[in-house]
Amino acid sequence: MRGFVIVWLGQVVSMLGTGMTNFALSFWIFQQTGEATALTWAIFFFMAPSVLFSPIAGAIVDRSNRKTIMIVSDLLAGIATIFLLSLLATDSLQIWHIYVANLLAGAANAFQFPAYSAAVTMMLPKEQYGRAAGMLSLAGSASGILAPAFAGALLGPLGLVGIMGIDVATFLFAIFALFIVHIPQPEVTAEGRTGQGSLLQESAYGFRYIFEKPSLLGLQMVFFFINFLAMFGFAVMVPMILARTGNDEIALASVQSLGAIGGVVGGLLLSTWGGPKRKVNGVLLGMIATSIFGQALMGVGQGVFIWATAAFMGQFIIPILNGSNQAIWQAKVAPDVQGRVFAVRRLIAQITAPVATALAGPLADNVFEPAMQPDGALAPLFGWLVGTGAGAGMSVMFVITGLIGVAVGLGGYLFPAIRNAEELLVDHEVVVQTAVLKKRLNELTAERQVLRQAPSTVQNQQALRAIALEMRQIGADFPQQSRGDFK
Repeated sequence: MRGFVIVWLGQVVSMLGTGMTNFALSFWIFQQTGEATALTWAIFFFMAPSVLFSPIAGAIVDRSNRKTIMIVSDLLAGIATIFLLSLLATDSLQIWHIYVANLLAGAANAFQFPAYSAAVTMMLPKEQYGRAAGMLSLAGSASGILAPAFAGALLGPLGLVGIMGIDVATFLFAIFALFIVHIPQPEVTAEGRTGQGSLLQESAYGFRYIFEKPSLLGLQMVFFFINFLAMFGFAVMVPMILARTGNDEIALASVQSLGAIGGVVGGLLLSTWGGPKRKVNGVLLGMIATSIFGQALMGVGQGVFIWATAAFMGQFIIPILNGSNQAIWQAKVAPDVQGRVFAVRRLIAQITAPVATALAGPLADNVFEPAMQPDGALAPLFGWLVGTGAGAGMSVMFVITGLIGVAVGLGGYLFPAIRNAEELLVDHEVVVQTAVLKKRLNELTAERQVLRQAPSTVQNQQALRAIALEMRQIGADFPQQSRGDFK
């Protein structure tokens, strides 16, 4: 646990710096353009490579030293920040530069997710997976509390240059934390040997693995839809709040900080509790709850109090939702193929998020916002609920996607492959134990056959009794999840 805590602390510090930069850049972009589209496209250029590069990144992670991949990916993300910092310092920064930097940072993130997820599996026992997910969520949420507050306070005296300089220092700290920690490499399993081949073949292995297991595919299809809905709403949260408050950065920082506090509370709860016994309930009920109390409530709000409440509730639930899902995958997928499988898992779950992000800004500016002006087409239908004027169209986007999100979460319970995923899928530890026991059973069967064909002696009869005793013990030790395969 000590090594994991050191890596975790490095990520806490690094996420704080990144969060400060993201807050300051978001404010700078909206000041420059006054449009939601520019902000959502900045998000798109980060998310698209982080999702699309995932299969190749996962294959490389499984082929390589995971600690090295983690360090290099952190370094690339830092280079993206240095690129923007140098342009800003020379008064040359333009919005398209931010898009380019986000492409690089997103590509680095494609490697970070499978590398970190697979590393946690090797550093901790299964019983700690839920708590580890809670701590990682807590790291992101803690930075979410402090980053807007620090960035809002320091933006005036230090400017964007100073804030980005702090970001550079924090990613160096995270790299140092990785350097001093030992991260074990996984042993090759039967699943790992099956997936070996060229880089292209190994990149495709994650697809085959998931598509052969209906429960894993079903879980990811639920995330496929919920992530589209979530990003379609939350991609316009910043411009919605700024539009409805007259560019009040304090109001925006307050909402984001309260949301992050909710994430901290949810992460702390998961870290100590470990999540529900049936993790699939944490996933599906979590989706329903965050759609109601996070997404829809955010749209209904017309002031800081309701927005902050919605942000708190949404971020409070998300660690339990994501942590429950992560625990299922870490328990069911063999460690030496987790890089490939987790990368494809991410691709399936999040491929819709960049699409939603790319669509949200233009639809907000050109469809929903004009329709929610006092004389707009949607004002009679939704005006009583969210008001009219600047930002009201984006509020409608939140309400609609929140209600559909509830239907997606409830729909997951209709499919046995999803609601019974934990019973239908065998733990990877059980698979390994089963293989060992079956190998020993085959050896004993062969020895018994030889002894039965040999002349009957006292020594042979004793050996046969010993074999029978060991075979009965194997039957008793055989993993419960695999007893249907025991022959």
